[in-house]
Amino acid sequence: MKKTMILLAGYPATGKTFLCSQILKKYSDFAVVSQDEIKENFWEQYGFDHLEEKVRLEMQAWEKYYQTIENHLSKDISVISDYPFSEKQKGRLEQLAKTYQCQVITFRLIGEIKILYQRSLKRDLDQSRHLAHLVNCYHKGDVLQDRRKADGLVTYEIFKERCETRGYDKFQLGYLIELDVTDYTKINYDEILIKLGELLDENV
Repeated sequence: MKKTMILLAGYPATGKTFLCSQILKKYSDFAVVSQDEIKENFWEQYGFDHLEEKVRLEMQAWEKYYQTIENHLSKDISVISDYPFSEKQKGRLEQLAKTYQCQVITFRLIGEIKILYQRSLKRDLDQSRHLAHLVNCYHKGDVLQDRRKADGLVTYEIFKERCETRGYDKFQLGYLIELDVTDYTKINYDEILIKLGELLDENV
């Protein structure tokens, strides 16, 4: 298999984590690098008292994220990562791919924003979602029973503005596979994996 960086990009709440799990079932040699997981670990370890501290931790998490990807690629280990990537991350990821001579495959997941927001809200209100995503003050062990009261809960207006202005639907590095996930039942994952397999086996 050719050394590869797979980026699961596109709008939030489009099932990137599920797509990642489907890919890993067939191609288990990929190292998963999750920005959310790194960020959540930082939140648990350090906590934050206000939005500015939260932003600083997020910036530190990004540096850890890039370092982790570089560590894998330097050892010829392919990586897969999901995030609503934008131009903010493109330069660093492109440089890493160039430095370690790996191909990049971008899965760009899009869909109807109203439907995606309902999925996003359902995810945020679920107690399994890390609370720190929804609040501007968090320390390990904090609980909020009624998550609709979270001061950082994303409204539809904010969600829509982010989707329309941050370029999630335009992000691309390397080869692009775009999927409309408005209706999950219409997605042919077997077909997607066949296409991915062809790219992973390319000798170019």
